[in-house]
Amino acid sequence: MATWTAPAPAPAPAPAPAPAPAETKPSTPKHTITSSEAGGFDPQKHLNFTPPHKVYTMSDIGLPADTGVSPLAVSDPFPLFTPEAVARMRAEILSEPVLLNCQYTSNIAAYSHLRGYSAAHAPFTHAAWTHPATVALVSAVAGLELAVQFDYEVAHVNLSFKTEEQKLSELRVYCDGGASGDGDGGGKGGEAVPILGWHRDSYPFVCVVMLSDTAGMVGGETALRTGTGEVLKVRGPHMGHGVVMQGRYIEHAALPAVGAVERITMVTSYRPRSAAVRDDTVLTTVRPISRLPELYDQFATYRLEMVAERVREQLRRLAAARASGTALATRDIKRFLDEQERFLAHTNREIVDDADVVMGVQPVSTTVVPV
Repeated sequence: MATWTAPAPAPAPAPAPAPAPAETKPSTPKHTITSSEAGGFDPQKHLNFTPPHKVYTMSDIGLPADTGVSPLAVSDPFPLFTPEAVARMRAEILSEPVLLNCQYTSNIAAYSHLRGYSAAHAPFTHAAWTHPATVALVSAVAGLELAVQFDYEVAHVNLSFKTEEQKLSELRVYCDGGASGDGDGGGKGGEAVPILGWHRDSYPFVCVVMLSDTAGMVGGETALRTGTGEVLKVRGPHMGHGVVMQGRYIEHAALPAVGAVERITMVTSYRPRSAAVRDDTVLTTVRPISRLPELYDQFATYRLEMVAERVREQLRRLAAARASGTALATRDIKRFLDEQERFLAHTNREIVDDADVVMGVQPVSTTVVPV
């Protein structure tokens, strides 16, 4: 009787070569807000304001004194928010709903943006920026009573993350005399390629606050184009500190920083509160990185409210003149109407048809900055 014999086992395959180590890529830390982090903004607890040591005027940087709507060009960094306030803001902006739904990229920035999220997803952050006490402090630095531009522009965030390996590599390049940083390291020969290219802001004023620990960070200044064409560098703020700038009227750029694995800045935009003060707002730099229906709704609303306030004031003047037995001069009535026509026409031009907006593409400048 035949018996069955098991076949000899096949020889073990040679071990596969070890895979090459994968390149480590930076990841965005996510944060889940806990019940212990709930609670509202308290200016007594969360504001830590000290006036800036120096405020540079338009004349100081070589521009005509009447440039813009206030003498301010840019302030030195100054304390604004407490560490607890910064931690609360970071928790909200690094939450999953914000990172998944409100993140944008553009061609002129070496980082991503978080926009249009605060009213729906970041109640503490929204309250911190819109609270009358905070607005009053920013207004004091600006030298003019301001109003937050509108909700969509509360707490715009610029996010830049690196691995530890990238940080160390950039530091080596920097110590060897290069100009690498948050960008692609394209600078050479003593030049730095801005991580946010040369531009003018869409809104009259901004307050920029640092939300990252800057210990060990080198660079990161804001470069301003002066009236003589030279470049003035303004040092960046420390964590919780802010800078106020009249960025609509000054060409500026953000320079790269090395020595840190993250750089998170938060920017809120402002306009003059009074409808009688000129408002030169445009949407050039924000259109391509926004949800257009929301942006246009809020832009049109505040512009029409300004016209309505101006019309009410003009009606009061007409009534007062009539009550006194006189009348406003024809040229004054026509001048007022001409101004409102121009204001409304400008508003209409800024609301570009959705189909004509190329998302992520902003005005570009290739200018490099001497280090």
